[in-house]
Amino acid sequence: MKWGIRKKLILLLMIATILPFGTGIIITYYYTIDSIKERSVTTNYDFIKKGEEELSVYLEDIAQMSSVLYRYTPFMNVLGNGISDDSTVNEEEVRRLLAYLFNTRTEIEQMHLYINNGSDSYTNYHSKISSRVKYKNVFDHPYYAQFKTNTTDYSLIEAPHEIYSYNNISEIPNSEKVNVLSFHNIIRNIPSEDFLGFLSIDINLSRIASIAERLYTAEEEDLYIVDDQRKIIYSSSKEEIGKGMADNWFNKITQERDKHSLEWEDKDFSGVIVFQKFSVQEKDWYIAKRIPYAVLYQTARETVVMNSLIGVIALAIVLLITSLVSVKVTAPIKVLIANMKKVEKGQLEADFDSLGNDEIGMLGKHFKSMIGKINLLIDKEYKLEIENKASQLRVLRSQINPHFLYNSLQSIGTLALKAKAANVYSLLTSLSNIMRYSMNMQEDIVPFTMEVKHAKSYLSLQKQRFDERFEYTIDITPGIGTLHVPKMILQPIVENCFKHGFADQDKQEEISIQATLLNDYIVLSVSDNGKGVNQKQLQEIRQKLYRKEAVTEPGQRESIGLKNIYERLQIYYNNQAEMIISGKEEHGFMVEIYIPKKLNGVQEK
Repeated sequence: MKWGIRKKLILLLMIATILPFGTGIIITYYYTIDSIKERSVTTNYDFIKKGEEELSVYLEDIAQMSSVLYRYTPFMNVLGNGISDDSTVNEEEVRRLLAYLFNTRTEIEQMHLYINNGSDSYTNYHSKISSRVKYKNVFDHPYYAQFKTNTTDYSLIEAPHEIYSYNNISEIPNSEKVNVLSFHNIIRNIPSEDFLGFLSIDINLSRIASIAERLYTAEEEDLYIVDDQRKIIYSSSKEEIGKGMADNWFNKITQERDKHSLEWEDKDFSGVIVFQKFSVQEKDWYIAKRIPYAVLYQTARETVVMNSLIGVIALAIVLLITSLVSVKVTAPIKVLIANMKKVEKGQLEADFDSLGNDEIGMLGKHFKSMIGKINLLIDKEYKLEIENKASQLRVLRSQINPHFLYNSLQSIGTLALKAKAANVYSLLTSLSNIMRYSMNMQEDIVPFTMEVKHAKSYLSLQKQRFDERFEYTIDITPGIGTLHVPKMILQPIVENCFKHGFADQDKQEEISIQATLLNDYIVLSVSDNGKGVNQKQLQEIRQKLYRKEAVTEPGQRESIGLKNIYERLQIYYNNQAEMIISGKEEHGFMVEIYIPKKLNGVQEK
């Protein structure tokens, strides 16, 4: 990926804009949420505190309704003596008191009175007072039974439940069975503490709900009121009312002593919980409000969104200005680059007059000056040198006329045939082919078969020289012969076998030439069984071969040798060719060449 000045400038200005602005937004956000959290906890605790005070007063008022009985002497006499002494008058007193108490609170759904003397009971359901009914098994009621062992409490509160009929007296239709909170009171004769009876008051949850609903925002926050038995008196989720509270967060707040808030996070809730412990009938109740982070930090998020929107607008303005500035800055650079590309293609001329008076303009001025000097040097030096080389070549070609050599060798071959010297004629033919192939300067790329033919001609001459002491094999995979390769890459390697491998050697000499295909590559291998090289010599050869600068020792021919072949292959194949040399002392030497099947600029038939 290329990063131009325009991209770098835009990126730099974006970083310079986004980094401080984004840092400011992040710092502001975290500072805001801390401030909001602290303020929200304080405000919500004040709300809960006020709600708790109102709720405590209300519940204590309901619980203390039975105290009215002690101030009404005729009724207390009825409780002490029972109904049977004067049933008509006594029942009227009972009815009068039940009616009075029922009408003091609109949320009262039902009242139940039990008179121990005579085991009589009455109910007042929706202002309908029942007739007198015997209640023999009164202590089967779970809350009445608790008063047997509990001599200190005068009132017990039963958690919200579906309204039921005491002693099966009240007729409550199923359609009117609502959830009620029951206050069960024991009536004792003061000061003797003799047991006189029970008074139960069932109230609906409307008043409690009215108090609670002012303390939280529906659909956003949760509120719970829980009694000392972990029963839910009220919940913003209506279906939880009357059930037991077993959540871990509630266990946590019951363990807190000095705090009134905590942060909580689990799969069901993530946010802040504000709570207060309060006393009802000397029992510990709890009121807790759960505020999700999403609600708590809504203002902070809105502030971040607003700041981000301002940042995006500012960034857009910065990008626009940056683009305009970068266009003005990079336009002359692009003109300069375009002219440089023309120079790369050989068009040594500049097609602009001026790029301005700034640093880029000075660069353009010096570029034009450089082009002028290059053109001058080419005219004076390069062209002159080309003419000198051409003249030398013409003189050389005039001195050695290939046609003269070919005709002379042909004449000698004819004389050899006349003298019945077929071997001499064969050798002259091989020599003629070698000279014709080597002196042909018009072709640099040839079919591989021509390279093989040239190598065979050279090997034929060497075969005549060494006779039975030398053998060679050539193994070419079908299809390779038509592929084009650079000229003179095979015969020089074979020649090195004789120059270095077979020198001062008396054993049978062998050369193997192989050419195979490996995927999209031609693999050419030339190996001999000569004296080979030791590891130090092999390392020195490799270093000279792969060294980039040309190293020519005195007397060494640049056109022949492994380094010349290697460098020419890298040029022809754009550095995709590979040459691997290997050898071992007294075990021969091997050269492997890997070149692509397709040579650039040559179409295979």
